[in-house]
Amino acid sequence: MELECYKIYNVAPEIRPGVSQRDWMDKFPDRHPYRCLPLTMANSTGWEILCPMDIKIIWDGGEHDYSLKLFTTGDPAAIPSFADSHFRRGIVTFHTGHLFRTPPGWGVWTSGPPNYFKDGIQPLTGLVETDWLPFPFTMNWQMTRPGEVVFKKGEPFCFVMPFEHGKTEQIQPERKLLSSNKQLQDDYLAWNKSRSGFLEKLEARDQDTVKAGWQRHYMRGEKVTGDKADAHQTKRRLKPPKDV
Repeated sequence: MELECYKIYNVAPEIRPGVSQRDWMDKFPDRHPYRCLPLTMANSTGWEILCPMDIKIIWDGGEHDYSLKLFTTGDPAAIPSFADSHFRRGIVTFHTGHLFRTPPGWGVWTSGPPNYFKDGIQPLTGLVETDWLPFPFTMNWQMTRPGEVVFKKGEPFCFVMPFEHGKTEQIQPERKLLSSNKQLQDDYLAWNKSRSGFLEKLEARDQDTVKAGWQRHYMRGEKVTGDKADAHQTKRRLKPPKDV
């Protein structure tokens, strides 16, 4: 599997592996959200494209291109090469500065960074056929109300992850009663009993339980019974792009 990132110009926005940290997660006194491994793994499963400049977006709620205005602390002449109002109606179009290429059957899932929130604006998600497309895609954000939003230089505005097209269509979801899988049901019931007991002790302010704070079965990749998962990851270490 290869992900080729062709810079359209000599200078292009920086691309880096996704990071697990989020400002809103840091603000919890005990950094509680970082106990949720699915959150941190999603945050870091892909590559971020970073803003090459500060961009202030002001939308008056109108449907025209001139209803949305863009400003920067740098050279205003550089704005059109990075952002504009191509689709109008409060949609901001960002240019990645790259043309992505993937092997046959693979595309690129593009969105805002996972679990990354900006008040007043929402990222739009796309799935691009980068195995044949000879021109770049754009990253678009929809203003959710009239007002002002700022993207700072170095802030991620796009998140990309390769996606294999053909495999998805081969999947046949099946719904079954849990009781039809005896081992899975036993594991679930053991977890449910352990979880309920832990929460009851936590509510009762049991000293050892309060000190423990939380159960770490998922983080450790193990069942309540102590059985270990065959494959388990707590960190995602993606490679940064290299210049060729």
